Amino acid sequence: MTLRTRQLGKAIPYGVYDVIHNVGWVNFGISGDTAAFAVESIRRWRQRLGRERYPGARKLLITADCGGSNGNRVRLWKVELQKLARELGIEISVCHLPPGTSKWNRIEHRLFSFISQNWRGKPLYSLTTIINLIGATTTGAGLKVFCDRDTNEYPTGIRISKSAMAALDIRRAEFHGDWNYTLLPDPDSVAVIS
Repeated sequence: MTLRTRQLGKAIPYGVYDVIHNVGWVNFGISGDTAAFAVESIRRWRQRLGRERYPGARKLLITADCGGSNGNRVRLWKVELQKLARELGIEISVCHLPPGTSKWNRIEHRLFSFISQNWRGKPLYSLTTIINLIGATTTGAGLKVFCDRDTNEYPTGIRISKSAMAALDIRRAEFHGDWNYTLLPDPDSVAVIS
């Protein structure tokens, strides 16, 4: 979802939804909806919320759509996730929903639908307004949402070579390895996913 207005320009939310704690994290960018932005959003979630909630975590599981900036065919997505896995020293597993089934993604039903309801009918005049409305989103079931602005520039059109892809330390699952895979933190790691 990209918001465009004359006054604001482009505003791009990327969300992380923690199913266990019913907590959402939205990183709001103003540059480009790129794989680098998507991975930076996960990095910021980890710094702001994930590290405290999961202090001993050695693995991270991400469920994602099959399209967009975090699509299963996006090379930059995998390269940036590899960097994050090495930076954090953890395995990052990704399970993509099959094409055309993003409606099954919990983040749509348990985070973004409530954000949309919360700002319904309210003029989105500024990024501060958007961030405050997102951050004020709650539900009777206890949903809490955090939101920050990302002012980094994320250029589009970055090409990833075949050699860069071959250098990834990626382990594909036996079942639909194009949709389900793990990026390892270092070349000597061993991942088992089924």
